[in-house]
Amino acid sequence: MSCHLDALAVGAHDPAALARFWAGLLGRDTVEGPGGVDVPPGEDPGLRLRFLPTARPRAGRNRMHLDLTSATPGDQRATVERALALGGRHLDVGQLPEEEHVVLADPEGNEFCVIEAGNRFLEGCGPVGAVACDGTRAVGLFWAAALAWPLVWDEGEETAVQSPRGGPKVTWGGSPPAPGTGRGRLHLDLVPDGGDREAEADRLVGLGAARAGTTAGGAVELVDPDGTGFRLL
Repeated sequence: MSCHLDALAVGAHDPAALARFWAGLLGRDTVEGPGGVDVPPGEDPGLRLRFLPTARPRAGRNRMHLDLTSATPGDQRATVERALALGGRHLDVGQLPEEEHVVLADPEGNEFCVIEAGNRFLEGCGPVGAVACDGTRAVGLFWAAALAWPLVWDEGEETAVQSPRGGPKVTWGGSPPAPGTGRGRLHLDLVPDGGDREAEADRLVGLGAARAGTTAGGAVELVDPDGTGFRLL
């Protein structure tokens, strides 16, 4: 059995409005998705964004965020200006003055970064360079096995995986996630390749995940070895 990454899902108080923000920022369209609004990938391979309704109040910083790439310094400035015009805002998360990336928040307060031009780590990844996550090295190894994606970075506690076809990376900074377990406002949605969801859930449990229930729509809820929730659709 195997599975693939179907989307980065985002819980939103107004999924349609938040989807419009991200579609406008990335130059994509919006489409009605399963239970919410999707922003399909603008390139292949790319990353689908899925906006789902939630009544859960925001509590602290998200465990994951998007890193957007820039081809030139002017491209970085244009992305920041477009985000602000669409309803985003600057955000202080303790970044240093000498750091060249720009930290922003979308209209519902979800953090994201616009990375400076010339960043070698995200070179060739596309406009969405990475899903950057809190997490230990162990969880990076788990996701490499879960997705059958190679480790493209493994130094100290920091890890990253990427599809063999390219596209965005998924990275873990080495620091454990904030206290608490389960799905946050941002989480990964997976789909089994063979169609047997229960068998794939069992495989993921064998790799170190744990079951956390079933959604009303029948998706299997799991948590990875760091306690971060995800869904198997």
